This record gives sequence, structure tokens and C-alpha cells, in this order.
Amino acid sequence: MRWVVGYAPGGASDIFARLIARQMGPALGQSIVVENRPSGGAIVATENVVRSPADGYSLLHVDNGVLVYNPALYARLPFDPDRDLTSVGFIGRFPMLVVVRPESPFQDFASLLAASKTRSITFGTPAVASPHQLAMEVLKRRSGLDATHIPYRGMPAAMNDMVAGQVDCVVVDVTNGLPFLSTNRARALMVIGDSRAVALPAVPTAVELGYPGAVAYGWQGVSVAAGTPPAVVERLNALLRAAIESPEVSKQMRDVGAELVPRSPAEMAEFVRAENAAWRPLIRDLGIRLDA
Repeated sequence: MRWVVGYAPGGASDIFARLIARQMGPALGQSIVVENRPSGGAIVATENVVRSPADGYSLLHVDNGVLVYNPALYARLPFDPDRDLTSVGFIGRFPMLVVVRPESPFQDFASLLAASKTRSITFGTPAVASPHQLAMEVLKRRSGLDATHIPYRGMPAAMNDMVAGQVDCVVVDVTNGLPFLSTNRARALMVIGDSRAVALPAVPTAVELGYPGAVAYGWQGVSVAAGTPPAVVERLNALLRAAIESPEVSKQMRDVGAELVPRSPAEMAEFVRAENAAWRPLIRDLGIRLDA
């Protein structure tokens, strides 16, 4: 049995895949081998699973980009995720934070917003078309913030430049932000969401601050090739949920700020449809393309 990840070893997707696969294996009576097939947009990994037999023996690690963003970012894909993949279940969601360096003059989001009316404000993210950039684009539209995007090659580079004062603020997911926040190398102004992050209960949300609709999360899940028998999908969902809710896995995920949101296959599919309706039009409206 395979768990295919479209990113290099060592990243969050790879780590969570290996952690959960290790927990699921004994219940299945066989080991699950994690295969890393990194490429832009995880397209190679996605195509590999789409072209595999629809028997439930090839799992695809999915996220915002794989299921939602790619059809809006690429003119041509060798598959249609809406048609060619079936949702198994949800792994977890990761709140998005607006953070500044500790000595920043911006004590709260209101001061950052006010400054953007009189001077150029910059925000860093790990990449163009990342959930982090799109979270800020929604916040900009809802709040009136005027800020220029500075994309980096990965989250560490963005955070290090923010600490060094090279960029005014960064949009960071909770997993990458916690190490900086817990060591006083960063300060959080807000969660771009409608509920406070479990790991950071003192940080206000965008909705609390008066910006309804400024809600965005990074998230991960599991899919299989379309046509996989429903009974197989349901069994995989049950095993996935049991693994994530196990003491070992749930503790490790919560320790890095992940929020566990169990979903059935039908609930996962409905969630993805809602994400498609929210994010694909925004990407197209912003004119972001990765194949241009």
C-alpha cells in the first residue's frame, strides 16, 4: 500500500503522512510505504495516483493547492481533481497568522492598517499562490489594508527576513510560526480566521476585529483515485480518523498547532466544493498563474 506525497521529505506533509501511515499500518495488517514525488503543485504525485488502479491501495496526500488551487493556477493539467479524485478524509487545519518582529512599531493590526494608508507596507509569504498569500489577499479585500506581496522560497526565509526587519510582516501558518512566537522572535497580530487558534488563544481573529469573511486555513487530507468502491473509501476514512485521534498522533499534531477536524468522505467532499467556490474565483481575479 502506498501513500504518495507531492513534496520533498522533511516537510510538514511528509512528516504527517509518515506519522499517520505508521499508525494505520497495523490496523490494515500491512505497512504503508510513503512515496515522495515532489514537483510544482504536487502535479506528478497527483497524476501518479489518478492513473493508479481505483482499489484504495494508492493514497494521495492532498491540500489546498492539490484539490482547490491548481485548476485555477494552470491552464492545462493532466487530470481534473474534481473528476479524477475521491475524498477519503481530513487530516487537520492550520490557522494562518499575521506576525511582526517583536520590536515592530505595529502593536496591533489596526496600527498596521493605518500605516498602510501613508507608507508602503510589505508582507512576506513562502511562495506565490500559497495559502498564505491568498489568506492575506482576502484580508486585504475585507479590511482595506494596502500591502505589497514579497514571495520567498520557503517559510524559513520569509520569517528570517521579517526578524531582520527586511519585510514589515509575514503570513505564517501556525506550525511554522510557533517556534518563532515561543522564543520571542515574532509577535502575532491576528489569526486570519473566525475562531482563535487553539495553540494561541490570546491572539484575536480577523472576524473579531471587524473583518467578516477574512477566514483562511491551510489544510491537509487524503484522497484516492475516482472509482474506488465506496466501502473501501469508508474503511479508509475510519482507519484515518482512528489514527489521527490516537494519543500518539493527536498529541504530536496538536503540539505543532494543527487543529483536528474529523470529516466523513461526504463531509470532506462538501468542504472541498465550498473551498473551490471561495478560492478559484479569487485566484483568477488576481491573475495569478504558475504556467505562464
